Amino acid sequence: MSSEILLRPLVVEDVDQEYCSWYANDDGHLDYFSGTGRVFDREALLTDLQEGLNSGRWFYYIIQAAEGARIGNVKIGPIDKRNKTSDLVCMIGNRAFLGKGMAAKAIALANEIAFEKHDIRRLHGGMYSDNIASIKAYTKAGWVIEATFKGFYWVNDGPQDRICVACFNPKYFPANSK
Repeated sequence: MSSEILLRPLVVEDVDQEYCSWYANDDGHLDYFSGTGRVFDREALLTDLQEGLNSGRWFYYIIQAAEGARIGNVKIGPIDKRNKTSDLVCMIGNRAFLGKGMAAKAIALANEIAFEKHDIRRLHGGMYSDNIASIKAYTKAGWVIEATFKGFYWVNDGPQDRICVACFNPKYFPANSK
């Protein structure tokens, strides 16, 4: 575990004005976050948190600096319990921590939580091909690029590739810890 940051379960009290402000896209930071253009307000965030907890299919963790500052969050899920697979999404919401390597550290910690606490066998995700920071964060955290889906996204009136990444639980993939 990194001594600089920790992950802890997100609780309702965390979804305050500061947390909700992370989802404002005034600066373009969230252009890569949701390919659907979904709007995130406090009610939607709280509903999603509660639905995940009720279903046991997804879980949110707050990324917190050792000194207490909240940095962002990680979502593990939705979890496919039959196949023991899951998506894992990391968002650095506190713009003061952008470009400091926190996403890679948080993803690495979330890998451990997904594998050990939730018994996930395989993590996967995808991102816009021009989201270089995200690709670097995941690969630095032990993920591999599995595929490129040509023209998967339609962005600014043009096609953009989807980079598909994955990470494998060594309990299930002992010869391939990545």
